[in-house]
Amino acid sequence: MEYYNYIKSLHLIFVVTWFAGLFYIPRLFVYQIEAFYKPSPDKEILGKQLKLMAKRLWYIITWPSAILATVFALWLLVLVPSFLQQGWMHVKLAFVFLLYAYHYQTHVYFKQLQQDIVKKTSNFMRLWNEGATFILFAVVFLVILKNSLNWIFGVGGIIILGILIMLGFKVYKSIRAKNPDA
Repeated sequence: MEYYNYIKSLHLIFVVTWFAGLFYIPRLFVYQIEAFYKPSPDKEILGKQLKLMAKRLWYIITWPSAILATVFALWLLVLVPSFLQQGWMHVKLAFVFLLYAYHYQTHVYFKQLQQDIVKKTSNFMRLWNEGATFILFAVVFLVILKNSLNWIFGVGGIIILGILIMLGFKVYKSIRAKNPDA
């Protein structure tokens, strides 16, 4: 068990890089969607560069990080199988399932934009960008508090954060409507 902390450290490192990818890719989607509606040659130049950036982020950082975070998480569960008998771990695994669902749907959006299929607005992607944040909050509170009931207070904080994000989004949207270069 002396290497438990090394495995745990690697798991956390890949969780951080996985979330970094999930936080940044929707921002690239926002820029791709906005570039799609620009006149030529800006549309083609920006579109090509943003597709390349998204492709590198998605396949070189985000997907490998998701896989490695999962591999090290499974390794930790093999080392400490008693975690699977704890309520907080069941709730955490439910959020991990939601994270993979979010990751998969983000992959769908990625594939569409790589093919110049624009089905969502840039405003939608700005909101979509917050999905991983909510899951991160829930998982961190669960892991730190290790109590399947006390994490509810953390989720209450998530709801407040969501309200603040929505208000901030509305303020930002009104500022952009007045000044498109903001």
